[in-house]
Amino acid sequence: MILDDIVRDRKITYEKIMEKKPLAQVKSEALALPKGNFVFYNLFNNNDFIYICECKHKSPSKGIIKENYNYLDIAKEYELNGASAISCLTEPNYFLGSDEHLINIKKNVKIPVLRKDFIFSEYQIYESKIIGADLILLICAILDLDTLKKYLDIAHQLGLSCLVETHSETEIDMAIKAGAKVIGVNNRNLKDFSVDNSLAKTLRNKYKDIILISESGIKDKDDVKEIKRAGLNGILVGEALMKSDDISKTLKEFKDAC
Repeated sequence: MILDDIVRDRKITYEKIMEKKPLAQVKSEALALPKGNFVFYNLFNNNDFIYICECKHKSPSKGIIKENYNYLDIAKEYELNGASAISCLTEPNYFLGSDEHLINIKKNVKIPVLRKDFIFSEYQIYESKIIGADLILLICAILDLDTLKKYLDIAHQLGLSCLVETHSETEIDMAIKAGAKVIGVNNRNLKDFSVDNSLAKTLRNKYKDIILISESGIKDKDDVKEIKRAGLNGILVGEALMKSDDISKTLKEFKDAC
């Protein structure tokens, strides 16, 4: 399964990283930084619909998504055209992401930046703080309940917001039990990368009183319109923007959809 392969390779990579820079050092550096002020969580204070726009070069299912990939120009364009937050892939092998991408984006935009990666260790949470992330992705499919609780606590101690990703009722229940404040429903199954565009909208019918974000499979303004009508709190969208010949125009259409 693709998810298992990605996590396995990430663990191998981090074995080498941690040999050079141990957990105690990374933790100390992260805790020495000013505590974050949960800028992502604060986006929901006014009940606005949130647009998390993704810088994404490649995916395991689609290959190269954007040939001329200038992530910094893309991030600036997102901010200029009203994105609420920017998602930055930092996984290097399957997505061609990089910590350096996030560091440079954070230096050049004022809106919150999500580190989108496959977090399986507390090391990566402290590391996320050091490289400047405002929020991190925690994926229920690769964590158990106790670990998810622990990672949420660590992130919150650092002032980092968390987007907790789910793909089923069982995982949403797990996220709620762990104390997640913002829950994402990935319409893409990370086991085989198949997409069910109706999943987040369907799950919203059962979970009405939580902050719920629809992730993946959003192709056009009609999809955004349906998501808004279903009562979700926002979207995370990447591929549709990456493939657009005019990112500004496409993002404006998404924001105007109602």
